[in-house]
Amino acid sequence: MTSEQFKQHTSRRFNEELEHLRTEVLRMGGLVENHLDRAIEAITAGDSEMGLLVAGEDYKINELEVSIDEECSRVLATRAPAAGDLRLIVAVIKVITDLERIGDEAQRIGYLASRLASQDHPHDHYSELKALGEHVQTMVHDTLDAFSRLDADDALQIVEEDKLVDEGYDQITRQCISMMMEDPRTIRRFMDISWAARALERIGDHAKNISEYVIYLVHGRDIRHLEISEVKREVGS
Repeated sequence: MTSEQFKQHTSRRFNEELEHLRTEVLRMGGLVENHLDRAIEAITAGDSEMGLLVAGEDYKINELEVSIDEECSRVLATRAPAAGDLRLIVAVIKVITDLERIGDEAQRIGYLASRLASQDHPHDHYSELKALGEHVQTMVHDTLDAFSRLDADDALQIVEEDKLVDEGYDQITRQCISMMMEDPRTIRRFMDISWAARALERIGDHAKNISEYVIYLVHGRDIRHLEISEVKREVGS
């Protein structure tokens, strides 16, 4: 399926409405990416002000989600879409839900960045957390790109990437537990680091979800509860 398949209606207005929905999702995705980038930077740079600023701007993402959701409801009520058009609208509704939740996690990271900034900043600038954050940032960017191009093959690769995020999170968690056991005075700091890593892991999950919706949109197949090997057999190229 390509974007051209959404442009075959006799109603030019309907074509414009469907394309506008896709555009608005990408606009929301860009806003979410920006919040995530700044939240991660706030932690690694020890920038409390930036962290609080990111956390305080989450309402912008929420407002955009509500706006897109209302537009989807209107199109469903007035156009009675079917087949691929209906899948597009269903996918949009699901995608914006996950984008909003990524925004929530970025907000959480912003608050944690503010707290961590008040403590001694490590010489490595939270290198493991930064590496995990960069991995997650790439996943979010790539899954939005896959949605933009309706590329199910790229989306499938992103689904597979999530296991690497899980491994990175597990590694940071083990390190935090070890450090807290060695020096109980560091418990608060390493709890915050652990929570930030958990937020990044959840963002990876949401990026994976969005990629699964792209595959659903293109192939009409819900793969959420299938093993990756089975998905490859069914929809892989």
